[in-house]
Amino acid sequence: MDRREIERFLGAIRQVSLSIEPAAIATIVGVRGSAYRREGTHMLIRANGTYECALSGGCLEPSVAAAAARVIETGEPVVVNYDLADDSLWGLGMGCSGAVDVLIERLDEIERDEVTREWLNVLSRGERAVLVTPLVGVSGRVLVRSTGEPRGRLSDPAVEREAIARAQQRLGAARPQSGPERIGASELFCEISAPAQEIVIFGANSDVVPLAREAWMLGFSVTIVDARSAYLTKDQFPRATLILAHFSEFPGAVPIAPGSAVLVMNHHIERDEESLRYALESGAGYIGLLGPRSRYLVLLENLARRGYIPSVAQLARVHSPVGLAIGAETPEEIAISILGEIIAVARGFGGGPLTGSEGRVHEPDDRRLLASS
Repeated sequence: MDRREIERFLGAIRQVSLSIEPAAIATIVGVRGSAYRREGTHMLIRANGTYECALSGGCLEPSVAAAAARVIETGEPVVVNYDLADDSLWGLGMGCSGAVDVLIERLDEIERDEVTREWLNVLSRGERAVLVTPLVGVSGRVLVRSTGEPRGRLSDPAVEREAIARAQQRLGAARPQSGPERIGASELFCEISAPAQEIVIFGANSDVVPLAREAWMLGFSVTIVDARSAYLTKDQFPRATLILAHFSEFPGAVPIAPGSAVLVMNHHIERDEESLRYALESGAGYIGLLGPRSRYLVLLENLARRGYIPSVAQLARVHSPVGLAIGAETPEEIAISILGEIIAVARGFGGGPLTGSEGRVHEPDDRRLLASS
C-alpha cells in the first residue's frame, strides 16, 4: 500500500471507531502465483457491507465482505483462501493463475490489543518497523522496529526469537517486503511499514508541476529545491516541501535521505552541474537527469574540468535520459515516464512491457529470471 492508500485506510478506521460501528479488517497474508495485489494490502469492511480500500481490482471484494460479516458476528478471526482460477463451488472462477490468503479480524478486537494499536500509530507516522502476526501454531503479536526493543510477545519463546530475527532481516533488506514466514509448525505473517520514498527535485519550472502532483498522488514525499522564490510557491506545489536555496547552500539546506530519488530539472547548465554533483555525493538510490544524453556528458566534462570526477559506482545510479521510453512529449506524459522508472528501479524491475512474461508479475526481474531458468 502506498502512503495515500494507508492514509485512506487509517482514516476509515478512525471514522468507524468514532461511530462505534462494527467493522473488520482484511489483510492479504499470502500470494501464490499471479494476483492483483501483494501481501500486506489491507481493506476495511463495515457491517453494512461497504468497504474502504481493496484487495483486488473489484472481483474479490464481495466474497471478502461476506466472510467479514461472519467474523463481525462471531468475533473469531479467520484466514480464507481464495483460489482465483478454481471454477468449483468454492472457487471464484476469475481465470487468474494464482491464489491469495486473506486474514480477516474484527476491528474492535484489534484495537483492544496494545501491540496492534501501536502498529496503527507506526503506520500513521510512516516509521520503519515489522508487525509479526501468527496465523497457525502460536498466538500473540510482536512489533519489531529498526531500533529499540521489540514490543509484545508470542506464546512460544523459541518461535518468538526466530520471528524477531527474521523480521530484522526483512527490515535490513534492500527492498523490504511483507510476506509469510514458517518457523517449524508455526506460520506467521510479517508486515512491513516504511517511510514514503522521497523524491527531491532540483528545479521548479512549469514541467515540474504535474510531476510533483502525480508523485504525491502515488504516495511519494516530494521536496522541490530552487533559488527563485517566484517559482517556488505553494500555489504551484501545494503538497511539496519547498526549499529556497542557491547551490552553494545545498549542504546545509537540502537533506537527501539514503535511498531517495533525485531529479535534476533546472534547465540551466551551471545549476544542473551543481545539483548533479550534490546528488552524486549523497546517498540517493536513483538520480535522474532531464534532457538528452549529450547534455549529461557535457555536465560531466564541465565537472571534470573543475576537478570533480565521479566514481563508477556513483555514475551507476544516474539515469540519463531520465524516464521510460514511452514517447513522452507533454509535461504530463514526461511525469508518467519518470515516475514509472522510479517505481520500477525501487522495486527491482527493468521497466519493460509485461507482455510475454510468465509467473508472478509482482516478482522483481532478477527473481523472475531465476524462477524461469
